[in-house]
Amino acid sequence: MSNLPNSQLMADLTVQLPEAPLTTAQRRARFFNSGNAFNIKLPPVPPASFNTHAALALDSDVSATFECDQSGVLNCEMAATTPLMLARYLSLATDDEQNLSAPASQLICFVITGTGYCRDDDEVWEWGPGDVLLLPGEGRVSLGADANGALLWLVGNDPLLAFEKLRGSAESIEPVHYTAAEIRRQLSLLATLKSDANTSGTALIFSSETLEAERNITPSLTLSFNTLAPDCTQRAHRHNSAAITLIVQGDGCYSMIDKQHCKWQQWTTMVTPPGSIHSHHNLGNETALFLIVQDGGLHYHARTMGFEFVE
Repeated sequence: MSNLPNSQLMADLTVQLPEAPLTTAQRRARFFNSGNAFNIKLPPVPPASFNTHAALALDSDVSATFECDQSGVLNCEMAATTPLMLARYLSLATDDEQNLSAPASQLICFVITGTGYCRDDDEVWEWGPGDVLLLPGEGRVSLGADANGALLWLVGNDPLLAFEKLRGSAESIEPVHYTAAEIRRQLSLLATLKSDANTSGTALIFSSETLEAERNITPSLTLSFNTLAPDCTQRAHRHNSAAITLIVQGDGCYSMIDKQHCKWQQWTTMVTPPGSIHSHHNLGNETALFLIVQDGGLHYHARTMGFEFVE
């Protein structure tokens, strides 16, 4: 039954229901139009720096999770750092083991401090500071800390799965371990090579045997370890993917995000909104290191990454 307003504008027409549904399935139908279906107003992703979360996680002597949650301003139903990603710090107490039960298909992990092990069914392997781990979610694996405890930074696609009302399937996902020593070797190799004007800085991109052709670490997420030499600036640019950055090393560094000055602090999680113009600046005396997770896999697959320099 139609509810036509006096103005007769399509944009003013309320949601329409079927006139004479014969079944429950027909009764569920709803209709909009080209005047009102595309003017949904959603809050933008704000630039953010999670300084206190990192400090609380570093000071914790118990096993705890500290979520970088912006769900309130994003109008998301679950914890979310950006609409499709959730970053968090995981503190592991001494000699404690925690099941990694996040509702994500895969989790990207960076070991900030401490040593420990990963248990995946009958397989157990060790990790240490500076290592990167790709782990299945949904409780398939456990992480345990050794004598001095540990702190890890994790990013997953939990909000994406929640948006689709899905649960991750971890059965066919195999863990991947990128050691700190191998990461340093790869970065040293890149330092010997030249780049052209179309290359965005010097960054190590993580992939796996499974996704080698896609050059991504997961189907939906991308991971890069970026470097920035002293007294250098990464050119202003933008892209349609949102970015979550962990500041690993960068005294005297800052970012400009849509003309907002964002000072770096070690182990801070920083959010760069999709489409924002941003640049990174190193005024210090050492090479800056920053780990960046983006929902880039989705945009590459959809052909919508839209990367461009703006200078």
